[in-house]
Amino acid sequence: MSKEKENGFQSDQFRNEPATLFGHPTGLYTLFFAEMWERFSYYGMRALLLFYLIKGFLQMGDKEANAVYGAYTALVYMTPFFGGMIADKLIGARSSVIIGGLFMAAGHLLMTFQNEIMFFSALGLLIIGNGFFKPNISTIVGSLYPAGSPKRDSGFTIFYIGINLGAAMAPLLCGYVGETYGYHYGFGLATIGMLVGLAVFAAPTLVTQILISLTALASAIGLFLFNAGDIYSIGLNVFVGLGLVASGIAAVVALSKGGLPENVGNAPNQSTYSGNLTKVLIGSALVLPVLVLLVSGFSVVPGINEGQKLIPEEWIKPLEESENKLVKGLSEVVKEASRPAGLVLLIAGVMASVFLIKEALKMSVVGRQRMYVVFVLTFFSLLFWAFFEQSGSSVNNFTDRNVDRVLETRSVTDEDVGKSVNLSLVAAPSEESLQKLGFLSQEYLGHENGSAKMGGLLEKAIQYNNDEKIESKQKSPEDLKELMDEVVAQKYLTMTALTYLRDYARRDDATLDSKSVEWSYVKESVGKIGLDGNEIPASVFQSVNPVFIVIFGLLFSTVWGVLNKMGAEPSTPVKFALGLIQLGAGFGMLYFGAKSCDSDGMVAAYWLVLMYLLLTTGELCLSPVGLSMITKLSPARLVSTVMGAWFLATAFSQFLAAIIAQFAAVEEAAVVPIPAETVEMYGGVYGMIAVMAVASGIFCLLISPILTRWMHVGVVDQEDGAQ
Repeated sequence: MSKEKENGFQSDQFRNEPATLFGHPTGLYTLFFAEMWERFSYYGMRALLLFYLIKGFLQMGDKEANAVYGAYTALVYMTPFFGGMIADKLIGARSSVIIGGLFMAAGHLLMTFQNEIMFFSALGLLIIGNGFFKPNISTIVGSLYPAGSPKRDSGFTIFYIGINLGAAMAPLLCGYVGETYGYHYGFGLATIGMLVGLAVFAAPTLVTQILISLTALASAIGLFLFNAGDIYSIGLNVFVGLGLVASGIAAVVALSKGGLPENVGNAPNQSTYSGNLTKVLIGSALVLPVLVLLVSGFSVVPGINEGQKLIPEEWIKPLEESENKLVKGLSEVVKEASRPAGLVLLIAGVMASVFLIKEALKMSVVGRQRMYVVFVLTFFSLLFWAFFEQSGSSVNNFTDRNVDRVLETRSVTDEDVGKSVNLSLVAAPSEESLQKLGFLSQEYLGHENGSAKMGGLLEKAIQYNNDEKIESKQKSPEDLKELMDEVVAQKYLTMTALTYLRDYARRDDATLDSKSVEWSYVKESVGKIGLDGNEIPASVFQSVNPVFIVIFGLLFSTVWGVLNKMGAEPSTPVKFALGLIQLGAGFGMLYFGAKSCDSDGMVAAYWLVLMYLLLTTGELCLSPVGLSMITKLSPARLVSTVMGAWFLATAFSQFLAAIIAQFAAVEEAAVVPIPAETVEMYGGVYGMIAVMAVASGIFCLLISPILTRWMHVGVVDQEDGAQ
C-alpha cells in the first residue's frame, strides 16, 4: 500500500477526506510551524537590519541606510511574482519552498560575518529565497482544501496567526540578543530559525513532531531568560511563550493523525522535473550577482564606496535647493528612483500596469469595472503599506533615539550632584562586579558628564571601530582624528558616542575596564536622568504589532462573520477606507507624542504602543481582504498575473516607504544629534503621514459606493465565468 493511501489519500487528493484537527487538515499545522519559523528568521533579521547598517561595521548614515533597507524590502516583495511562476510551470510549490528555505538559511548565515561583500550577498540570497518561499507555502495551504470549502478562510486565518507568532517572537529573541550581546548572535538565531522551519517542512512526520516540541519548549525558555527584566517585557515574553507552547501542543496532536500529504505541491510534470530543477538553480546563481549589485547600489564594485545613482547629481541638485517644498520633496523621489533597484522596480511596475490596463479594456463591462476596482484598491493598499512600513525604518530610529525605553525606580537628586560613579556599558553583564553597577542607559542621552575620563575610552572605542572595518572603508589617520575630536567634543552624550562605547564593551576580548565608564552628575540632570532601571532594546517594540494581530486576528474574523449574518458587514472598499483612517490615527499618536515630549526630547512609550495598536486594527481591516479581493474580482485567465501585480505593488510601496523615511532622516553628519534636536523632525513627518493617510481614507470612503457597485457582487461574468 502506498503512503498516500495509508494517510487516507488517493490520486485525487480530496476523494477521501484527509485527517483533520479542529476541522482543518493536519498538514496545516506543519505549514503553520514552517512559516512561523521562516517569519521568525525574516523579522528577526529585519528588526536588526537598520541598526546594523547604521551602528554596525558599515557605519552608514541615515539616508544611505534607508536606501539599502528600501531596496532590500522592495526586491524581497518583487521576487515572489517570479517564484510563483517558476513553481507553477517548472518545479512545483513543494520544491520551491525547500529551495527558498536553503537560500534564506545561507543568507542569514552570511549575515554573521562582518564583510561588505558577504553582507550584500546575504541580502541577495534572502531576496531570492523569499521569492521561492513566500508565494508557494501559501499556495500549499490553499491546496489542502477542496474548491469551495468554507474552511479555507479560517484556515488562512490560523496560518496568518502563525506568521505573526513568528514575527512577534523574532524581535523578542533576535532583537534583544542582537542589541544586547552582538548583532552576529541575533543573525545566528535567525539562521537557526530558518533551518528549523525548513526541517519542519521537509522532515518525516515523527521527526517534525520532535522538532516542533523541542523548539517550542526551547524558545519559550529563551523568552523567559532573555528580556529586559521589567514587568512589561516579562509579560509580553510570557504571552508569546505560552502561545508558542499551545501551538506546539496542537501541532504535535494534529501530526499524530498524519502529516503533510506527499502529493501536495508536486511539480506539474515529473518527467521534466530534474532538468527544470537544474535550470532553476543555475538561473538563481546567475541572478544572485545582479541582485547583489541592485541592493548595494553597485557599492560592492571595487573603487565604488557608496550607492550609485543613475541620474546625474547635477540634475537633482536644483530640485533639492528649491524653496518650493513640493519640488524639494520631488527631489527625494527622483533621487530614490535613480538608484538601480528603484529603476528596475519602476520599469517592472510600468510594464505590468500597461499590460493590465490593455487587458481590462478588452473585457466586458462587468469585467472591466471589476478591474477598475482592483486598480483603485491596489493603489490604496500601496499607500497603506508605504506609510505602515515606516515601522521598520524611520520609526525604528525614532524608537531608538526619542522613545523613553527605560523604566527607572528613581531619578538623580541634588544629593547625587558632584558624585562620580562607574556605570556598566553592558546591559546584561556576566561579571559580578559589573552587576553591582548602574547602567549607562538611554536616560543619559542629551546630558552632560561632569567627568572628563569618558573621552579617553571613547577615543579607544572609535579607533577599535575603525580597525574592524574592511580596509577600503577605514578612515585615514587625519579623518579619524577629526572624527574623534568631534565626537569627544560634544557637551552632551549622543547616540553616536553611546553606540561606540557599547560596541567596544561587547567585543569578545573586552577587558573589565572597557566595560564601564565614569560618570559625574551635574545640577542640570537633577530630576531628569532615571536610575536603577531596565532599558528595553528598540527592536523589541517591533513585536507589538504581531502580538496585537495574534490577540485581535480571530476577533476581527468573528466580528466580520457576525456582521455578515446580520447583513451589515462593510464592503471591501469601506474596509480599505477604515484601514487607512486608523493608520492615520496611529501616526497621529506619534505626532501628539512628539508634541508632548519632555524637556530632553523623549516621548513616553505608550504613544508608540497606541500607534502600533491602531496600525494593527487598520491592517486587520485591509490586509486579509486584499488577496481575497484579487481572487474574486480578477478574471480566471488573469488571476495569477493580477496576483503578481499585487505583489509588485507591495514592492513599490516598500520603495515609497524608503522615500518617506528620507524625510525623517538625520542629515549626513558624524554625530547623531541629541533627542531634543531630533524630536521635532520626527513629529513633523509623522503628522504629515497622519494627514495624508486620513485624507486618503476619507476619499476612499467617499468613492466606496461607486466601487461597490462596480464589484457586481453575485453577478456572473458570462465572458469569463468569474463571480
